[in-house]
Amino acid sequence: MATQKSVLNESRQIARAVNLIEMGARLQVLESETELSYERLLRLYKEVAGKSPSKGQLPFSTDWFLTWQPNIHSSLFHNIYTWLAKSSELEGIDAITKAYQLYTEQVGACGLEPQLSITRAWRLVRFMENKMLAMTPCSKCGGHFVTEPYENARHFVCGLCEPPARAGKGGGAGGIQLQ
Repeated sequence: MATQKSVLNESRQIARAVNLIEMGARLQVLESETELSYERLLRLYKEVAGKSPSKGQLPFSTDWFLTWQPNIHSSLFHNIYTWLAKSSELEGIDAITKAYQLYTEQVGACGLEPQLSITRAWRLVRFMENKMLAMTPCSKCGGHFVTEPYENARHFVCGLCEPPARAGKGGGAGGIQLQ
């Protein structure tokens, strides 16, 4: 019976890894979120993606999440993630992947390209868990946005209520066009 259980667990681990690869996750995410060996993940990645995984370190700076458009996308994702984590029985990476799918659907419904990759979404959740970033309500609209820890909520105004001076002037991918 123990052998059967480990086969089922391995099957779940492979399915999770395939899902993450199809979403574009970096190999470091797969290593962290599955129990599969590096060699097995590497072979699986090449088989599923048809190419070798990207090399290099994962983004580690919190700064990216605080810039105008990435902040809006990150905040949307994290609000979805928080809601799912509280209202469903999904845990860990499964909540992240489901929240990411919902985020991409919502952004796509608005005719925008997602600015947040699954790897950055995973990293955002880790930053939040380690209190390197926080969620702060906007004092104007009440929406919750990704901020530095200890942001003064009384005076915080989000980038939607007060966009930067040049906001909406460019037409880049995932850009928000202000009217």
